[in-house]
Amino acid sequence: MSAFNPALRPADGASEHRYIHVIGSSVFVDDRPGDDGWAVHVLGMLGDQACWGVDVPHGEDPSYGAATDLYSYYGRAGEVDWLIAGRAVQLVEWARTHRYCGRCGTETVSLDGERAMKCPACALLAFPRLAPAMITLVTRGDEALLARGVAFRAPMYSCLAGFVEPGESLEGAVVREVREEVGVEVTNVRYQGSQPWPFPHSLMVGFRADWASGDIVCDPTEILDAQWYTRDNLPPIPPAISIARKLIDAWLAEG
Repeated sequence: MSAFNPALRPADGASEHRYIHVIGSSVFVDDRPGDDGWAVHVLGMLGDQACWGVDVPHGEDPSYGAATDLYSYYGRAGEVDWLIAGRAVQLVEWARTHRYCGRCGTETVSLDGERAMKCPACALLAFPRLAPAMITLVTRGDEALLARGVAFRAPMYSCLAGFVEPGESLEGAVVREVREEVGVEVTNVRYQGSQPWPFPHSLMVGFRADWASGDIVCDPTEILDAQWYTRDNLPPIPPAISIARKLIDAWLAEG
């Protein structure tokens, strides 16, 4: 499949068009843009195909009930298609929630040549929100630390994760979050990869870290349970959609 290239405008001579209709936070993909007057946002180019996000007004449903949430869509589409759909949801939601200036309340306008909403009265710019979050797999010899969060949608165990605080480095966030969530100190924090995570607007930055000291003491407001697991005795782990699974799979491959 062709690579996806984010863009502010479609390439000249785009031969095909893909419209990702955003209905609430669910998506429906079609080759038609929908009704006149519905807001559309250029997402970028997938080969010669121009991709658009369509903001479907509340109460409308061009999918006639066929729209699906992003979790379910992953099982029906490839990773590139899923990333494009996630981009559509994020940009449509950003435009929905930045119709008015957060400083003076004036209605905003789209800034030409840049992905931003501008206030014509006070010139405040609002860019798409992106919240960086770290996620880390902590290992101790042949064991990995996996935890079950209080907000997990399914009874599974995953890597530790948390949002980066203002003025904090990514590596510093790893050390702090692990300490806060399970009471363990880590060292040798190293970057592994990243993943856009449109739930609703995060960037997950993946790390590995080594246990340095401490016993597991869970923060009950964040973690239901956490344990050390060996490769041949794993609990239910996340599906392939997530970077958490990629971190776990990479560790399994080392055994």
